[in-house]
Amino acid sequence: MAVGYLVTVVLAALIVVFCMLSIRGPKPLFYFSYRLGLVFNEIPHVALYGLVVATALAFAEGDIATAADWAAVGLGAVSAVGLLVVARRGIRTAPVVGRALDEALGAGTATRRRPPLARILLRPFLRRRGDVLRVRNLSYGDAGTRNLLDVYHHRSRPEGGPILIHFHGGHYDQGRKDTQSLPLLYRLASKGWICISANYRLQPAFSHPDHLIDAKKVIAWAREHAHEYGAYPTAEVFVSGSSAGAHLTAQAALTANEPAYQPGFEDADTSVTAAIALNGFLGATSDSDPATDPVQLVRADAPPFLIAHGDLDELVPTDNPKALVTALRSVSTSPVVYAELPGGHHAFDLFHSFRFEALIDGIEDFATWVRARKQAL
Repeated sequence: MAVGYLVTVVLAALIVVFCMLSIRGPKPLFYFSYRLGLVFNEIPHVALYGLVVATALAFAEGDIATAADWAAVGLGAVSAVGLLVVARRGIRTAPVVGRALDEALGAGTATRRRPPLARILLRPFLRRRGDVLRVRNLSYGDAGTRNLLDVYHHRSRPEGGPILIHFHGGHYDQGRKDTQSLPLLYRLASKGWICISANYRLQPAFSHPDHLIDAKKVIAWAREHAHEYGAYPTAEVFVSGSSAGAHLTAQAALTANEPAYQPGFEDADTSVTAAIALNGFLGATSDSDPATDPVQLVRADAPPFLIAHGDLDELVPTDNPKALVTALRSVSTSPVVYAELPGGHHAFDLFHSFRFEALIDGIEDFATWVRARKQAL
């Protein structure tokens, strides 16, 4: 029996199952499925490549000889079809995001773009771009490595670009600035944006409101220094985040210029033009402090929001972000875009995938609408 080939086929079958289902327990199964789904739900074609190569080698070397071997081939064929289904769900993201934009902002807001097929199919792991320069480890506070940020900007330093700030995820107790949403940062920087990705202080050594104070320091730093990399001093500031960073983004956007969260820099402008929350937990993180719940912070003058969440997120059910969407839409005078991504798991923003590239297109359309609205006022 071709044991090596059987192992490959079984692994491919498990990948399909873990991508197509949202598995929340028991813990050993959850962690195994989460790690596999983290990668292959976004780039199932990579698993398909491996399966096709393994099958071709098994036949070429004469390993398919017994009934058990042919059963493995059958399972491989079923797994290949499953991987194509997973890929199709990612491709369906584009019309879903388009409808969410048109419903919230008006028909015609979403634009159709061709996905970068070569980048998605052949180079999904390579996030860097030759026309973008990354300036690393700039200090914005006095907390050492946890108060460092990176700036991404076009090598030509065109003037007048808007600013995007991104906060990483990690449950507030782990994570770093150079891991998440890099395809978004590099894409926007290549188009003249000044993009910033920042560390912030983590638990257990620090807790709320320390994270929020750091986020506001980053916003203040951007308003003071981003012009050095091509932005105008009055440039629009978009704030974004992934997972816990999305929670931090929502808090920062809904507490603009509040002195309690700006000790020592109370007069700094920490307002933002719009907020973008990706796969975020957007509820209370502390029973003892309601200020950690973005739902309790909604206000009439909240900035526009774009919230994107996978419908199969195994860490945060969709009811959580929907609660903030409902609360914002009931109070805020600004629009709220909510895109529920078909087949999306947690942390869908790590690679160049059909799903994330389509969402980046939507973020660009959202930003274009917000900037045009702001300039028209």
